[in-house]
Amino acid sequence: MTLPGRGPAVHTVSRASAAGTGLAFALLLAGGGAFGQVTERPQGSLSPPRTGVSAAPSSEAADDMFSLDIDEQMDVGVPWPDLNAQAPDEPALPPPEPVPPEASPSPGGLAGTPPDEEFQMAGDPEELADDGSERRYDVVLTGLDEVEQAAGGQFLERFNSLSLLKDAEGKPANIAQIKRRLDQDADLLRRALDAEGYYDAIIRPAIRPPETAGERVRAILDVRPGTRYTLSRISLPGLAIAAQKVPVLDTAFALKVGDPVDADMIMEGQNRLAVALGENGFPFATVEDPVVTIDHDVQKGDLEMVVRPGGYRLFGDILLQGSSVKLFSARHLSRISRFDKGDVYNATDVEDLRRAIIATGLVSSATVEPRRGEDAQYADIAVDVSPAPMRTIAGELGYGTGEGFRAEASWQHRNFFPPEGALTLRGLAGTREQAAGVLYRRNNFRRRDVILSAGLSVRNQTPEAYDAKSVTLSGAIERQTNVLFQKTWSWSVGAELIATRERGFFEDALVETERDYLIVALPGSLVFDASDNLLDPTRGFRIGIRLSPEVARRNGTFTYARAQVDGSLYMPVSDRVVLASRARLGTIAGGVAADRIAPSRRFYAGGGASVRGYAYQSIGPRDLNNDPLGGKSLAEFSIEARVRFGSFGVVPFIDAGNISRGFLPDLGGLRYGAGLGIRYYSSFGPIRIDVGTPLNRQPGDPRVAVYVSLGQAF
Repeated sequence: MTLPGRGPAVHTVSRASAAGTGLAFALLLAGGGAFGQVTERPQGSLSPPRTGVSAAPSSEAADDMFSLDIDEQMDVGVPWPDLNAQAPDEPALPPPEPVPPEASPSPGGLAGTPPDEEFQMAGDPEELADDGSERRYDVVLTGLDEVEQAAGGQFLERFNSLSLLKDAEGKPANIAQIKRRLDQDADLLRRALDAEGYYDAIIRPAIRPPETAGERVRAILDVRPGTRYTLSRISLPGLAIAAQKVPVLDTAFALKVGDPVDADMIMEGQNRLAVALGENGFPFATVEDPVVTIDHDVQKGDLEMVVRPGGYRLFGDILLQGSSVKLFSARHLSRISRFDKGDVYNATDVEDLRRAIIATGLVSSATVEPRRGEDAQYADIAVDVSPAPMRTIAGELGYGTGEGFRAEASWQHRNFFPPEGALTLRGLAGTREQAAGVLYRRNNFRRRDVILSAGLSVRNQTPEAYDAKSVTLSGAIERQTNVLFQKTWSWSVGAELIATRERGFFEDALVETERDYLIVALPGSLVFDASDNLLDPTRGFRIGIRLSPEVARRNGTFTYARAQVDGSLYMPVSDRVVLASRARLGTIAGGVAADRIAPSRRFYAGGGASVRGYAYQSIGPRDLNNDPLGGKSLAEFSIEARVRFGSFGVVPFIDAGNISRGFLPDLGGLRYGAGLGIRYYSSFGPIRIDVGTPLNRQPGDPRVAVYVSLGQAF
C-alpha cells in the first residue's frame, strides 16, 4: 500500500521505527493530502529537528513578513547531527553481525514490535498449516474497543474501507494469499493506530483454523493499543503577529496541551486556523504543515505549526480577466458581491461571489482570487471565467388524470441583452392546454438576486370546468430562491393585463355561454422558507402569502381580491422517514358573486398538486353537465410519509379538500383521497409517480388517478 503525501520524520528515545507516517494516514482516510511532518526526538536531543521548515524570508513587502526569534525557536544555522555519519577521526564501523535464523521473527509475529513485547493471543495458539488448498475466511479484529470509542466510532469503518482482507472476505484464497493480506493489513493498522496517537501499539497477525467444523478460517489481527500519546507543547510561531491585529485569531486553533496526538484533530485545527485567517483580513496567509515531535519515554508529543500571516488587507477593486470582460462589467459584479471596497477581506465572501457567478448560467467555471494591489492596504479580486454555451433547448413531459399529457419545449439565449438579460421562447402542447409565449428576464437587476421580467403569452385552456382563450401581458420584479442560494425570504410584485374569452355557466344560467373579460391584476407574494432543501425538504417549514387585487370589466367594472395562504411542515422521524404535511386556505373578497368572476380566476381543487385521487379541478360544486363550477373559497390539507431506500422511495399519503361558493371555506364537505407514491431521487431532484383513489367519490370521479411529475408534491 502506498500512502500519498509526506510522512513525518521520526526520532525516538526508545525505538527508531518510522511511525510518523501514521498522521499522514489519517488524512488519507479522510480524503485529504499530506499531513506534514512528525518527528521523534532522538536520545539526548533537547529540541526537534527543523526538517521541512524554511526560515528564509519571502520576497514580499515588509508588512507581509513576520518577526521571530529565529535562533532561539528554530535552531536555524545549527546542523542537526546525522546519527549514521562517520566521525572524521574514528575508524569505520564493522558491518553488523548476521542474525542467526533462530532469532528471525516467525511468520505471524508482532508487527513493528520486539519479540520480548509479544503478548499471548486469545483463542487457538496453533497456526494453520498451508496445504495449498483454497479456503474462505472471516476477518477478526480484537482489542480495538478503546480505540473505536476514542475515534468516535469511525476507526473500524475507516480501516475496513482500505483493508485488503475485508475487500476479499468470503472469497476462496490459499494460506499464502491470506498471509500476504494479513501482513499488509497489519501495516495499515499500525499506521492507523499511529494516526490516533497509539504509538506503542502491539499488533499480532495470525491465521487460525475454524473454531467449529464447517466454519471459515479465521484471519486474526490481535491488538494491544497501549497508551494514547498526548500533546505536551503546542507552538504556533507567527500567529501572535496576526493576533495583534485580530485578537479572535488567538482562539482559532482549539487544540490544547493534554489533548491526544490525533492526526484528524491536528489537521482540523490547521484547517480552522487557515480559514480563520482568510475570514479576518489575511488573504495571503499560509499555515505550514504541522511538525510533531514524539518522545516515547514520556509518551508525549510536541506540535509546531509555522503561521505566515502575509499582511492585513481590505477589499480592493474587482479586476476582470480573459472572457470575463465580454460577459460582465466590474460594476455588475460589484452589485452581486456581498462586499464593498474598503471592507475587511473575507475569503467566504470571495467564494460566495464565485458561486454567484456560476449561478448566472453564463459560465462553466470561474476563478475568483485575491491579488496584491498597488496599495499594500488592499487586496484586489481577480475574476476569470470560462463561458458556457449561451443557448439552451429544453423540454418537459407530464401527465395527470383530468389534465392529460403535457409536452413543453423552450429555446433560451441567456445573455441576449447583456449582462444577464435572457430571452426565452416557449411552447406548450397538451391534451387540455396549448400555449406559446416570449419572456424577457434579467437576473441580478440593480442588486443581488433581484429579477426583472416581462412576458407576452397566448393560451388556450379546455379543462372540464371551462374553456378559455386568453392573451396575457405581464411584468414583475421579484427576489427568487434557487437550489444554489435558497432564500429564507422571497417576494414578488407584478402586474398583469389579461384579455380572455371564456365559456362556462354564469349566474345560474341553464346553458353554457361565452363571455369576454378584460382584467387588470396586481399579484404579489411573500414566502418564508425555513426548510433545509428546495426540491426535497426533510426538516423545517414554509409559509407563503399571495394577494392579487383585480379589476375586471364585463358589462361594467367590478373589483375583488384573491388571497391565498400556504403552509407546509417537514419532520424527520428517522434517517429514512420524513413526515410531511401541508395546508392551503384561499378566499376571494369583494362582495362579488362567484358566477360573475371569470371562470379562470376562481378557485378549484383536485389533481396532483392538490387533492390526489381526484381529477384536475374536479372537487366542489358541479354544473348541469356535472362539470366543476369553481368557487370563492378553498381549503386543502395533505399528510404523507416519505420513506427512502437509497435512490428510491415510497410515499403513502392522504389528502383532503373542498371548494365553497361563499367567502369562507366549508370544512364540513371535505373530499378525501389516499394512495401511494413512488420516488426516484435523481441528481436534479425527485421524480414522482403518485397513484391515488377518492375515498368519498362524487358521481363522475375516477376510481384511480395517476400523476407523474418532477419534485415532491409539496
